[in-house]
Amino acid sequence: MTDRGEVMTPPALDRLRASISSDIELERHLAAIEDVEDFAVAAAWCADKAGLALTPDEIRAALKPDPLGLDRFDDRPPRASGRPAGHWLPGAVVSSGEALAVDWVHFGGRPLIEPFFEDSLRRARQRPINMLLRHRTALADLVSNGGGRPDVAPDGFIFHMSRCGSTLVAQMLAADERHLVLSEAPPLDAVVQLAHGRRDASMDERVALLRAMVGALGQGPDARRRRYFVKLDSWHTLALPLFRRAFPDTPWLFLYRDPVEVLVSHMRMRGFQTVPGAMGDLYGIAGGERMAVETYVAHVLARICEAALTHRPLGRGLFVNYRELPRAVETRILPHFGIAPDDGMLRAMAMAAQRNAKMPRTAFERDETSKQAEAGPALRSAAEAVLGDVHRHLEAVSGAAITEEFASA
Repeated sequence: MTDRGEVMTPPALDRLRASISSDIELERHLAAIEDVEDFAVAAAWCADKAGLALTPDEIRAALKPDPLGLDRFDDRPPRASGRPAGHWLPGAVVSSGEALAVDWVHFGGRPLIEPFFEDSLRRARQRPINMLLRHRTALADLVSNGGGRPDVAPDGFIFHMSRCGSTLVAQMLAADERHLVLSEAPPLDAVVQLAHGRRDASMDERVALLRAMVGALGQGPDARRRRYFVKLDSWHTLALPLFRRAFPDTPWLFLYRDPVEVLVSHMRMRGFQTVPGAMGDLYGIAGGERMAVETYVAHVLARICEAALTHRPLGRGLFVNYRELPRAVETRILPHFGIAPDDGMLRAMAMAAQRNAKMPRTAFERDETSKQAEAGPALRSAAEAVLGDVHRHLEAVSGAAITEEFASA
């Protein structure tokens, strides 16, 4: 078997892969090429320089497209230790025999500007370099080697209720080229769920696992010159104590919204995390499969919000209502993250705020009125019965913070 799992591979092709992987500058040059034909010609030239007899046609035939990353479902063992040199990021945490491993993807130095990490990952997988090379390393090696940036904590975490403007905040932050924004990365989610659920592991072991993955995902050609923000999945509030232990100096934000409007959004297109059983017993909601849909979704949202409120005493948190956006990014969120914006940053963020965060090619339009009009009696009843008190508590916490901010200004 070879690094890509083929039964038979020409020795010259294996030697070319090894030659590319051992030369970071050469690998970086090839990784920047997105056209398959151009890549095959360039790789054949590299093969010739290395004394290998490979034609562009032979290299082209060896490129195996995998835009969805389906190869992550095989169980081949890791072929190397540590993390690959150069600008590779974790693409997936996978099962590899009896242990877990990390599959790495080269992003070609391209910034993570798409609304979600999954969007950037899908695009990166189409790069020829990722069709030719495969890197899989043991997850334990990632931890023992400290990931990519073990000494640099993120500048801010973005927690959220779900469907409440977190993507808007992330896209506004990402509008500044000095910012690296990681948005709901599946490899990080895999590690959070693993660390949150592994009661057999010590807290130090779970902290090391989280720090390693956050560090590895923050890697890049200019990582140490950029601010680093991590937007999390909504259910990650349940692991807030773990994040605070791993990154005690990193400020965090919790975004929330009128429960009626969030419930309407999930009734239009239900999120995976709101399907009974989809997340296992993560929320501890008994009898969810027998509940009305809007009632179960309301309970899920309540668990997420309650966790943020419960762990608020851990410190460094800020609670912001969706209705304050986008203005609150400048007036509350940036100051909370310790950032004094210059005119260029403010202009870039203002432009980003004019676009639909999840569909950047369309203009942003506020939808509070339409969602309120769409809400029926059953949905409103579930919102009040399950989330009413929680929402009022969030409003009280956020209002108190605004009062303190105004008094200290």
